Amino acid sequence: MKRFSICITSDVHGYIMPNNYRNQEEEAMGLAKAASIISEIRKKHRMILIDNGDFIQGSPFTYYFAKKVSRKPSPMIKSANLLGYDAAIIGNHEFNYGMSYLNNTIDASDFPWLSANIVHHDTGEPVFGQPYIIKEIDHVRVAILGTTTHYIPNWEDPKTIEGLSFEDACQSIKKWVDFIKVTEAPDVMVVCYHGGFERDPSSGEPTEASTGENQGYQICETVDGIDILITGHQHRYIAEVIKGVTVIQPGSNGQALGEIVVSYNEAEVASISTAIHYVGEQTTVDTQITDGIAEEEKEVQAFLDQTIATTAGAMEIQDPLSVRMQGHPFINYINALQMKVSDAPISCTALFHDQSPGFPKQITMRDIVANYIYPNTLKVLRVTGNDIKAALEKSATFFTVDNGQININPDFIHPKPQPYNYDMWQGIDYQIKVSNPIGDRVIKLSFQGEPIEPEQYYQVVMNNYRASGGGDYHMFKQKEVIKDIPVDMTELITDDLLKQGVIHPDLTRHFEILR
Repeated sequence: MKRFSICITSDVHGYIMPNNYRNQEEEAMGLAKAASIISEIRKKHRMILIDNGDFIQGSPFTYYFAKKVSRKPSPMIKSANLLGYDAAIIGNHEFNYGMSYLNNTIDASDFPWLSANIVHHDTGEPVFGQPYIIKEIDHVRVAILGTTTHYIPNWEDPKTIEGLSFEDACQSIKKWVDFIKVTEAPDVMVVCYHGGFERDPSSGEPTEASTGENQGYQICETVDGIDILITGHQHRYIAEVIKGVTVIQPGSNGQALGEIVVSYNEAEVASISTAIHYVGEQTTVDTQITDGIAEEEKEVQAFLDQTIATTAGAMEIQDPLSVRMQGHPFINYINALQMKVSDAPISCTALFHDQSPGFPKQITMRDIVANYIYPNTLKVLRVTGNDIKAALEKSATFFTVDNGQININPDFIHPKPQPYNYDMWQGIDYQIKVSNPIGDRVIKLSFQGEPIEPEQYYQVVMNNYRASGGGDYHMFKQKEVIKDIPVDMTELITDDLLKQGVIHPDLTRHFEILR
């Protein structure tokens, strides 16, 4: 019996080195470590190597080259070319730095980028050329179809995706699988989907609102002819068989490599099995990869260590739950900056991840990108008092009360952590009572000393993700945009810190979370 492997990375998010850039410590992560696992597998048998999307955005490394040295293609592609990828799938975050940067990246790649359901609005033709490829190993024909979550218009700046249409991923997969089966007669049908699961892979129980963002279970259940479904987007570790379809999802940030082993005799496939190979502390780096980007890495590290400003008091974050329950000078700073640059009287923002360090005494670029990890811009929306209350009620679902103790709602932890979907507001005063029923937890809500009127209009500044309704904040979708500020928040923070020189912490408490 012979065998070959289909190996998958997904949601690498710009992490090549085993380092999160918040400090210099080595961690069990990064494409350079995953590359050593790829090398070991290649020694055993032949391989098809695929990246399943969100490859060129997400780390300080990719931020630097997209924002400061954007004339060059992403250096992520240098590593990808060295590794010999056979294909990459377009992820939602591939659009974050604009179409010009994405196209330059694709042009520099030695492999095709696939997405069958992202099409030109006027012609209906796939934007990125070929929607699928055929690979042949010992007369075994493998079809690889690429698709992307069609929820992108809910997040992305419309100007970035102008002229593009995002077809329903499940429907597009069905159409193309039928076409490929007839025209190509593959022995193995692989669907690569930069999207995840809307249901528990084992039980089939719903795990999220039916938005269409993730359709993995629906694809397995309704599309005939798929042998392998490669998923991503949710940063989960999944190796399952669902409705007869072999399914895999290999996490994020180069923390694991997914492997699908196809065993065959002549051109007949005998079995398909899966494995997740986790990067560990003892996993070595592939020096060919690290040496290949040594100069670029040196540039980034020097950029990150530039001192921008100092603080005149404590602004470091010790306990993220405490920040979300009581507020914090760092959150106050972000909200105040958003209001200052937008002239909006009300602002909301989130503590995006639990490793956010806040600001130390000496603030460097490293501190900025460690805290503000997304390439967000700002929008000012015209919303009603009812919209503000609905948004606060949505945020209030972040908390539960268990045995008299306030805890985090498991829905914000599984199937993937979503701390970025809990907002803290400034410009209004409010109280949330967690022991009240969901939907009735906001017990105080005022603006400039007066109760907020349900039908009155207010101007609120927020990031573009939230303004689009991202995170199931449907009350903000399709609202009038009063002002669009198309400057990356990290740049706004940097400019403000450079101008101020010294930051004086604001200790004001703008809200209360009550048991």
